[in-house]
Amino acid sequence: MKYLRSARQGEKGQAAVEFALTVVFLMLLIVGFVELIMMLHTYNVMADAAKEGVRYAIVHGAGNTGGSGPSTGSATTPPCTSSSANVTSIQDVVKAYARLSLHDVSSLTVNVCYFDGTNKNANRVGVAVSYPYQPFFGLGWPTVTVNAAAQGRIVF
Repeated sequence: MKYLRSARQGEKGQAAVEFALTVVFLMLLIVGFVELIMMLHTYNVMADAAKEGVRYAIVHGAGNTGGSGPSTGSATTPPCTSSSANVTSIQDVVKAYARLSLHDVSSLTVNVCYFDGTNKNANRVGVAVSYPYQPFFGLGWPTVTVNAAAQGRIVF
């Protein structure tokens, strides 16, 4: 009888160790899922922000009084730019959209490209967004750059 009692006590200790190992594994799995969900949310926000920038560029072409983008193409100005004064309104729209979802837009990079060189009707425009995603929980995980892009054709 004494032998059975000591064997049961050893099993209780084994169960506690197995439970501790299982809980650690499950917590890492849950944290990994949360990080993945937050990174996918960041990608969706950046993709939607790029689409919002393209919509703004489409509506504010050369035919609009408050137009944005290059009005004339020239040999000295490349059609793709990221810091021209003519595209700052598009960059501001993209950053404002991303800011609404509580993302830090100070490290957000927005590149605007007028593929045909001008903002006239039927020309193409593209917006590319790059954002360094910082893991929420950290845990030594690396920073991942989230890239999203959108293109459209100017209609006004």
